[in-house]
Amino acid sequence: MTKIDGRTKQAAARQIDESLKRLQTDHIDLLQHHEIIRLEDPDRVFASDGAMESVLDARQAGKVRFIGFTGHKDPLVHLRMLEMADKHHFHFDAVQMPLNVMDAHFRSFTRKVVPVLVQKQIGVLGMKPLGSGVILQSKVVQAVECLHYAMSLPTSTVITGIDSMEVLQQDLEAVRRFKPLTSEQVAALLKRTASAAAEGRYEPFKTSSHFDGTAMNPQWLG
Repeated sequence: MTKIDGRTKQAAARQIDESLKRLQTDHIDLLQHHEIIRLEDPDRVFASDGAMESVLDARQAGKVRFIGFTGHKDPLVHLRMLEMADKHHFHFDAVQMPLNVMDAHFRSFTRKVVPVLVQKQIGVLGMKPLGSGVILQSKVVQAVECLHYAMSLPTSTVITGIDSMEVLQQDLEAVRRFKPLTSEQVAALLKRTASAAAEGRYEPFKTSSHFDGTAMNPQWLG
């Protein structure tokens, strides 16, 4: 899998070829439009001479198998991207978004986007189950609880960062011990995290530009 930031046909085509070269492959299984975080991003992607034209060309040429998009800012932007896809008679294969115990309470992708993806039979890629570790600073939930919550959602896969052998072992143990949480367990977990989750205090990727690579590097958009 790889992601492109380009919003124009030219920028997207260049980034696709750069990815193929860097990955030393002739095709990519899943290519995703990255950081769909602004309300105008869907318009730019689907515009005439927009990024989607290059992505579809790449799929036609056998360079890309499946197509998706990612974002971490607001579920409304994800829903608008899906609406634009419907308008252009296009069906995404996968969508990536933050899915964690804090998200359920604030600008919730879990509540607003996931049901739409399930209904449309689009792959659900959940990221930031620990919020890049920030959620643990709340002291109201443990790492394995965060992972088990994310894994209990109707996701196709849960994406979590691994920056040490200790974290890798923690993740493997979470998988070995995993049993889908019951509705009662989910309710108890969400009740415990409700106060801390208010106003997105532990989801800075939603409330600040610190995680927005395209904000710091607008030239990537084309």
